[in-house]
Amino acid sequence: MYDSFAVERLIDLWLLEDIGYCDLTAQTMIEPGEEGHFAMNARQPMTVAGIDIAAAVFRRYEPRLVVDVKVKDGDVVEKGAILLTVKGPARGILTGERTALNIVQHMSAIATETARYVAMISHTKARLIDTRKTTPGLRMIEKHAVTCGGGLNHRLGLDNGVMIKDNHIAVCGGIAPAVARAKTKLPTLTKIEVECDRLEQVSEALTAGADVIMLDNMSCEEMSKAVSLVAGKVPLEASGGIRLDTIKAIAETGVDYISTSKITQAAPAVDIGLDEA
Repeated sequence: MYDSFAVERLIDLWLLEDIGYCDLTAQTMIEPGEEGHFAMNARQPMTVAGIDIAAAVFRRYEPRLVVDVKVKDGDVVEKGAILLTVKGPARGILTGERTALNIVQHMSAIATETARYVAMISHTKARLIDTRKTTPGLRMIEKHAVTCGGGLNHRLGLDNGVMIKDNHIAVCGGIAPAVARAKTKLPTLTKIEVECDRLEQVSEALTAGADVIMLDNMSCEEMSKAVSLVAGKVPLEASGGIRLDTIKAIAETGVDYISTSKITQAAPAVDIGLDEA
């Protein structure tokens, strides 16, 4: 989910960054009246994300281009699938090509990696969620890509909820006073989450009235005990040390959510090309 108006502002920045003064190659080699017809294709299996944004890049740079999107965000495609076709003034296609490819490759990488993590915990009740560890300026589209892969979004920004972490607790003098302070000024219906790295803190956070409790870098044994301790009173989020080879065991402890930055910060690039149709 993203706002198209905001994405249009980003597209202008991306194009300006890549073009600079002008596209010397296209301007010197391609005549204004020459036409082109190209297809964007998947060169490996993937979960698609950002295809409409890629189409918008082409249309933004050259409004005369005819872009036909063949898939939708969230689709799982095989190697060789055509994602979109674009035809019209060749200069416009070739100048916008790299920016369009960069975005759909980056977003599809995140969606594809997210889908791998989601598949590992599909037999449990746990849901995968992202973090605020995103590329500056790209959070909106990266979090959209997570949802395309079957994940859920955590806070979109600092104004989306209260997250009481170890440093907040240290300044306030404990979990109970930290939660109490937050509750005095908190907007109605806004949730409070407390980060805990020890079981005794879980009890404190529950007693203090936390809406969500994060289990930070706990062992699976400790998380299982926290699940029994909380007994469904509030949702539990597991965080820290989450990898593809660890997430299954963590989900099987009974936690409700598992958050990781790996899906946005370490997603392997996917291979997408633009070839003559």
